[in-house]
Amino acid sequence: MGTAAMRATIYLDPELHKALRLKAVETSQSLSKLVNDAIKESLAEDAEDIAAFEDRAKEPLISYEAMVKRLKKDGRI
Repeated sequence: MGTAAMRATIYLDPELHKALRLKAVETSQSLSKLVNDAIKESLAEDAEDIAAFEDRAKEPLISYEAMVKRLKKDGRI
């Protein structure tokens, strides 16, 4: 961690904690590193989703009824 780490208390399901401890041992990483990496990955996915929504924000809206008709016309349903 590049900057000073912040301490936090989290409560994990006992089975998740056991799995995380086993992974930490097998990968020679700390629990904190595994949790931080998982959080970073989740936030990166959120950022990608937000960017995708922003990219499509100006697209015209289509109603459900119109979409069903289009799919039927195209032979997809």
